[in-house]
Amino acid sequence: MRWEGERQSDNMEDRRDDDGGGGFGLGGRSIGIGTIVLALLGSWVLGVSPVTLLNLLSGGGSPAVVQPQRPAHKPPAADQSATFVSTVLASTEDAWTQVFQEDNAQYQPPRLVLYRGATPTACGTGQAAMGPFYCPGDRKVYLDMDFFDTLSHDLGAPGDFARAYVVAHEVGHHVQNLLGLTAKIDGLRGRVSQVQQNQLSVRLELQADCLAGVWANRSQQARHWLEQGDVESAMNAASHIGDDALQKRSQGYVVPDSFTHGTSAQRQHWFQAGMDAGRIQACDTFGARQL
Repeated sequence: MRWEGERQSDNMEDRRDDDGGGGFGLGGRSIGIGTIVLALLGSWVLGVSPVTLLNLLSGGGSPAVVQPQRPAHKPPAADQSATFVSTVLASTEDAWTQVFQEDNAQYQPPRLVLYRGATPTACGTGQAAMGPFYCPGDRKVYLDMDFFDTLSHDLGAPGDFARAYVVAHEVGHHVQNLLGLTAKIDGLRGRVSQVQQNQLSVRLELQADCLAGVWANRSQQARHWLEQGDVESAMNAASHIGDDALQKRSQGYVVPDSFTHGTSAQRQHWFQAGMDAGRIQACDTFGARQL
């Protein structure tokens, strides 16, 4: 993936030098992230804020958190990993601005927060152990970049485009929020059974995978930055974070009714569907009879 020299986003917020923001007391770098992430990946990773969902499932609401005010800024020029994330975020801004303009709408980009260990969010305290997530309450994507090491070394999904897919998936949740889909699904929580909630979550997550595919299509048209093996890298990442793959890895068997993100095959299918079409209309997971 030839990303060096491309435009970087101004919508970056770097909290990596903070003390972790309190909350669960995991200040500094994450504790045993490889072990903890593998235990949680099957439920909330790469999705709408796990803090929000845990609060909803326990009968509570999303806690209000006073967040520190920091100006958006680009990451340090010498920080290659952060520069990569900023470059990918910029490409999502360009891609979704184009898509929204085609529908006579204006895209409002999210901010992406880099942090270590734990950080306050409008959805509660975010932890690195939860993996990357999007908080609709403040319209921000949260990322502890240690997750990229977990993705590569623990989950067997290395490569720049696999990492870009992670960012694009979270931005996909932001697109869902702008379109009003997130609020509709959250409004059903507590009014349907746990199995039905999980099924709705699967469709929401697969749609975010498809929207990541739409980004891949549009960014490739604009930048021609993909190289041989890049698409396979993203598909490999999708296959390793399917609910069935994660459950087999963590417990040796699968429980389909507990799926919240979809199987490996489903995640690959919907990413490919979005990439092939390059249009939001191809991502109607809620209207699909078969996923």
